[in-house]
Order: sequence, then structure tokens, then C-alpha cells
Amino acid sequence: MNISSKKLHLTIKNIFKKHNLSSKHAKICANALINAELVGAPSHGLSRLKMYCNRINKKVINPRPKIKIKKISQAISQVDANNSIGFVAADIGIKKAISNAKKTGIGFVGIKNSGHYGLSGYYAEQAVKKNLIIMCFTNAPPAIAPHGAKKSLFGTNPICFGTPTASKIPFILDTSVSVINRGKIRVAARTNKKIPKGVALDKYGKPTTDAKKALSGVQLPIAGFRGSGLAWMVDILSGVLTGGNHGGKVKDPFDDFSGPQNIGHLFIAIKPNIFVGNYNERIKENIKRIKRLPKIKGVKEILYPGQSKHLRYKKNLNKKINIPSNIAEDLKKLNF
Repeated sequence: MNISSKKLHLTIKNIFKKHNLSSKHAKICANALINAELVGAPSHGLSRLKMYCNRINKKVINPRPKIKIKKISQAISQVDANNSIGFVAADIGIKKAISNAKKTGIGFVGIKNSGHYGLSGYYAEQAVKKNLIIMCFTNAPPAIAPHGAKKSLFGTNPICFGTPTASKIPFILDTSVSVINRGKIRVAARTNKKIPKGVALDKYGKPTTDAKKALSGVQLPIAGFRGSGLAWMVDILSGVLTGGNHGGKVKDPFDDFSGPQNIGHLFIAIKPNIFVGNYNERIKENIKRIKRLPKIKGVKEILYPGQSKHLRYKKNLNKKINIPSNIAEDLKKLNF
């Protein structure tokens, strides 16, 4: 099934409205899901729509939240999302971080009582478009075993950094601390496809390429104990610091309906000229120096993080979005 992004956006918005979200909040959610499809990240797109709706139906996502913003200083704010869907909480949080940074040079915003918010890079790009440097952190349900342990506790815990580049294409590094993100494993499990070697262990601690066995086992962190340390850092920044759940307490959004997730997010936005007045010239020179390096065989261009995603977005923007049959069936059922 192929459908235009405009028509699909309207369908998703209607589905969220039918699940009691306001028109404004439904639009925010639809924007984020469509963006994930257009940048080539379907694991964070339509494949999660049914999950969000299930959590609303089970009353563990609040479709009509009373979100509170606490001003701690001119630069620092805390958002209590009242168990809203993560897209809405993050939309409020990133806008507040941008606003604070524009006023003071830095915007530091912690969010608690939220849920899964999709792609971190989506929010980073909003800040970069306002000519700000940005760092985004969020924790996730247990998937990775801490170094030395045989039980998963840390989430895949994304780390995201963005900066203006003095060009139309922003630098956006959006990565998780696992070898591949959990969403890709879920998509593979749902479509009966294998996952690469070296990314997960089954529940007995043996390497596996079976996506379903990987979901009941543990994912492997990038760079061994270093990746485990990064996962721990993100759990502290987005969970311990903000007031969100942490230490393995974030609930799995697909399988655990015993209560809200209470995920924490942290956004840090910075004016790029806070220390030097010629940041644009310096970042251009930095990128130019790296791109001029000798290239290994088969590499046409050294790309910085965000370039490939930007090109995919432009390529897909005016094309119809291909929807797998199982997700098309979900759309029909959800759009009752």
C-alpha cells in the first residue's frame, strides 16, 4: 500500500483524535511519526502507532494531560508531562529549551512523567533550525545488561547532538548506546526477518540472529564496557536528574500496561556564539578540514552525521510512503 504523506498525516491525526487527543496534540504526534517515515526510520514511525493507541486505551497514557512547566531560573525549566504521550511532552520541552537559550544563552529543560517520544533527532533539528547547539537525552525500558551483569537493566538510551553548520544541512548525531536500536529488532520480529550477528544474545546468553529471541534476551552495547557506561550516564541524566523512572523501572511500552512509563528527557540548548563570535566560520572550517581528508577506496564523500538523513528526507518528501500490509491493517482498525 502506497499513500501520500499528506493523506497519511490526516489519517494519523484522525486516529489520535479518535483516541481522545486534542486536535493540536494529534497534529504534533502525526508530524513526528510522518517525519520518522520520511527520514527512513520506520522503526520509530507507523510501526508504533498501534502501541500508542493501546496505551491510551489501557489508560497508561493520558490523552488530555495537564502539563505543568516549573521555572527554576531564566535558563532552567522542569516539565511535568502528567503522563502525556511523549511527542507532546517533548514538543513542549524543546520549545522551552529553545526559548530559554534565546534569552540567556543556554536552555536547560528536564521532563518527567512522559513516554516514548520517537526520534531524538527530530527535536534536535528544531533547535538547530533556530541556530542553536542542542543535546538530547532520554532513557528507555531495559534492553542492555550493564557490563558484568547477565540481566538487562539499561535501555538503548539515545544520545543526540546537533549544531548549525552554516549550510542548509544540519549536523545531527542521533544514536543509541546499543549496536542497533530496539525498534529495528521489533520490526524484524514482526516481519520474520533475521537481525545481524553480534547485536544481541538470547535469554541463555548465546549470540542470536533471531529477532524474537533477541527481544526476550539482551542487546549488546556499542564498544563493550564503554557503551554500558554511556547507557548509565543517560539513565542518570534523563532519569535520576529529571525525576523520571530509572534503574530499570521504565516500563516496556508494548508489553507492560501496569502503569505509565514515566520516562525522563533532558534537553540542553546553547547559543553557538556564547564563547566565540565567529562560530559559523569555525564550524565551516571544521567540516571542510575533515571532508578534505584522503578517502578510502569506494568512498566518494566523507559525510557528517545528519547528511544522509537529510538527503533521504528530501528524496522521500514528494514520494508516496510504502506501508506494509500488517501496518495498513492496523491503520484501518484504528481509524474506526
